[in-house]
Amino acid sequence: MRTTASVFGAALALAAATAFAGPLDKTECIAPAKPGGGFDLTCKLAQSGLMGGNYISDPMRVTYMPGGIGAVAYNAIVAQRPAENNTIVAFSGGSLLNLAQGKFGRYNVNDVRWVAAVGTDYGAIIVAENSPYKTLGDLVAAIKANPSKIVFGAGGTVGSQDWMKAALTAKAAGLDPRKMRFVAFEGGGEASTALQGGHVQVYSGDASEAEEQIKAGAKMRVLAVMSDKRLQGSLADVPTAKEQGLDVEWPIIRGFYVGPKVSDADYQVWVDTFDKMMATPEFAKLQAERGLFPFALTGAKLDAYVKQRVAEYAKEAADFGLNVAK
Repeated sequence: MRTTASVFGAALALAAATAFAGPLDKTECIAPAKPGGGFDLTCKLAQSGLMGGNYISDPMRVTYMPGGIGAVAYNAIVAQRPAENNTIVAFSGGSLLNLAQGKFGRYNVNDVRWVAAVGTDYGAIIVAENSPYKTLGDLVAAIKANPSKIVFGAGGTVGSQDWMKAALTAKAAGLDPRKMRFVAFEGGGEASTALQGGHVQVYSGDASEAEEQIKAGAKMRVLAVMSDKRLQGSLADVPTAKEQGLDVEWPIIRGFYVGPKVSDADYQVWVDTFDKMMATPEFAKLQAERGLFPFALTGAKLDAYVKQRVAEYAKEAADFGLNVAK
C-alpha cells in the first residue's frame, strides 16, 4: 500500500510537471471546421511538419470546432481558453475577411496572438474547358456586351471570399458588381460541377483547388490567377489578373494563432519553432503536397500583415455596401 507521503510526493511531482510543461508538450491544433476542409489541412500540415522534424515528442492532437468560418473557435479561445500555451488554432484569409465584417461577435483582430502563416493559396478566375473565353479580356468584353448572359458561381454567399473575388474582378473591369449575376453554392466542389455542366459561366475559386481538380480530370481552364506574380507548377503558364490589365490580387493565407494570455516566452517558442521548420526543404515538400504556395511570416511581421489585410478587407467590404466591424 502506498503511504500518504508517497502519494503526496507523486502529487507534487505531477503538479511540478504540469507547471513546467512547455508549449511544445502535448500539443493541440484546433481546426475551426469539420474534418476534411482547409482548416483540417492546415492543422495536418503543422502536425506532420512538427513531428517529422522532431520539434515535438508526442503527435499533435487535431480537434474540430466548426462554426462561422472560425468564429466559434475564436470565441472559445479568447473567452474560455486564453492562456493555453500548447494549443494553436488554424485560420485562413476567410477568417480575416469575416473578422473585417464583424462576424466574430464582440472580438476583433487584436484579441489573439498571431503566430505563423505557413502557406498561401490565391484566387483564380476559372471557366469550363469548352468555354469560348480564352483570356480574362475575352470574359470582360462578354460581360460588358451582355451582363445578364454571364453568371458567376462561387462557394459561399454575398460577402464571402469567392463573392469578393468576383466583385473585385467586375469592379476592376469598370463594371457594377451589384449588377453581376451570382449563384452561391455550398462549396467549391458544387461550384466547379455547375461550371462544367454549363449552369454558370465563371467560377471565382482558388488556384490550388482548380489545379487539383484539373489533375483529377475536371474539364476546366484557369483564365487568371490573383497573385502578384505567376505561380509555379502546372499553372505556371496562366497569367496573373494584373498581367491582363485588372489590378486584382487575392492571397488566401493559412496559419495559426494562440490565445491572448499566452506568455511572451511561450509565444516566442512557437514563433521560433515555425521559423526553423519552415526554413527546411522537408516542410516545402509537405506544403506543396497540400497544394499550398510558399508564404512564411511569423511573430510581429505576421501580426502587422494580418491587421493590414483586415483593414483592407473592411474597406473593400464597405465599398460594396457590406457590413464591417465597428
